Parts: sequence; structure tokens; C-alpha cells
Amino acid sequence: MSKLNGTIFMPPVLTLIGIPGLESVQFWIGIPFCAMYIIALFGNSLLLVIIKSERSLHEPMYLFLAMLGVTDIVLSTCILPKMLGIFWFHLPDIYFDACLFQMWLIHTFQSIESGILFAMALDRYVAICDPLRHASIFTHKLLTQIGVGVMLRAALLVAPCIILIKCRLKHFRTTVVSHSYCEHMAIVKLAAEDIRVNKVCGLFVAFTLLGFDIIFITLSYIRIFITVFNLPQREARLKAFNTCIAHICVFLEFYLLGFFSFFTHRFGFHIPPYIHILLSNLYLLVPPLLNPIVYGVKTKQIRDRVSKVFHSKDSS
Repeated sequence: MSKLNGTIFMPPVLTLIGIPGLESVQFWIGIPFCAMYIIALFGNSLLLVIIKSERSLHEPMYLFLAMLGVTDIVLSTCILPKMLGIFWFHLPDIYFDACLFQMWLIHTFQSIESGILFAMALDRYVAICDPLRHASIFTHKLLTQIGVGVMLRAALLVAPCIILIKCRLKHFRTTVVSHSYCEHMAIVKLAAEDIRVNKVCGLFVAFTLLGFDIIFITLSYIRIFITVFNLPQREARLKAFNTCIAHICVFLEFYLLGFFSFFTHRFGFHIPPYIHILLSNLYLLVPPLLNPIVYGVKTKQIRDRVSKVFHSKDSS
């Protein structure tokens, strides 16, 4: 690692400090974070086992939910082990290339989760607005194509941000990252060079992926609500609306946390740094924790199957 004019040329190792301003209590912060991770792993794994073992759940809505569960497990696993290494074992160092790989994984799986939520909104739209064609449209072949398309879209659009950091930014003011994981802007801001291209690329990817999904999910639900409220019978309206409640909760939880994290990190100049970092951490940890709980509580088929699993264990 060589220095030139006070800058560091292509540092091989970066140092993640965790949550700036809260270093003295990071050990205790790690305890609820670890609990959230364990519950998220258990909940999503249980959801996957139930969907796989119950043939009646091999429908588009539940298969998308299984994709969401896998994404949540991978997303939380991308950050939590390293974060706990910083909080509990004082292991802040990470190789530069490993940091870029973690960044690519995190932002790719964030985008995959957004894409799956979009696909779930389309599924509900067709199921409610055109129910007679739902089975013929959402075939297993289409579900596979949607899954592959969502993954390729995320991986290919996020990759240029990583490549730009690797190829353009050679000189860094410091190797200390004021974050608990390798977030795009946190790494870009370390550079001593012009970072406008990197900022524009990051914003373009965020608005292309998340912005597109938010717009079309919102339009889908506006159309769904119009259809539901036009149904003649009150029972039919309630039944149709109940099939969407869980998805709406997950949609609001994911995107509201995302908006708070995104805008405070870029425009909240007067907000303490530890607020930025805590919001970023919660954005990645809360959805994997809450998604299986929300779907387990609000979806009767899953709720019945879960109660059956635990009841059979109590009986034995």
C-alpha cells in the first residue's frame, strides 16, 4: 500500500468501524441484531419447508414467497456475520475485493427482493382483475422465467457500480469506512478523485430498479383497489382485499425503510452518522425478520400448516 500526496493508492484492506459514535455500545447492539438474524433464518427456513412439503401451496403466490424467503436469508447473511465480527470480536478489516463482492451481493439481493415484490403485485393483479386467465398466464414456465429475469436484471445493473469503483478510483483519502458493511456510497466517498460518475451511476441504478418497481407496484394496486371496490358483494370485497393485505404490509415495510435509509444517507447532512448507519442496518435486517411473520399471520394456508407442525410436535 503506497501513499502519494497524502492519499493511499489502491489499498488492499479497508477497515469497517461499525456504527460511528456508538462504538462503546456496539457489543450490546449486536445482541438484538443477532436475535433478529436467528429469527429471520428460522422463520424463512420454516416458510420454505412448509411451501416445499405442502403441494397445495405450489401456486404462484407461494412460490414467489419462497423466492422472497431465499432472498431474505441470503441478504441478511451477507451482512450479519461480518457485522457481529466487528461488534463482538473486534475484526474490522476486510479485503478491498471482498468488500466490493459484499457490496455487489447486498445491492443485487436488495434489487432481487424489489423485483420479487413487483412480480407478486402482478400476480395479485391478474388473480383479482382477470381471475379466469390467472392459471393460464402464471404457469411454472413463466415463474421460472420471472425468477431468472429478476436475478439477471439485478446482477447486471448493479455490476457497473462495482466495476467503476474498481477501475476508476485508485487514490483514497483513508481506508477507514464509517459503516458496518460495504455500502456503495460509503466506499465511493473515501476516494480522493472525482466521484460524480460513480454517484450518477448509483442513482441511475437505484431509480431504474427500485423506482420502476415502485411505480408499477403502485399502479397495480390502484387497479386492484378499483376492481375490488366495484365488486357487488361485501364478502367478495373483503375476501379479495384480504389476499393483498400481507403483500401490502411487506411492500410498505421494505420501501419505506429503503426511502428513509436512501435519503438520509444522501441528503440528511445534519442527521448524526449513527442514525444513517442504524437505518441502513435495519433496512437490511427488518424485512427478513418481518416477512415470514406477516405472511404467517395473514395467510390462512400457511398459518394452518405452521400450527399443524407445532401441534404434531406437542402431541409426540
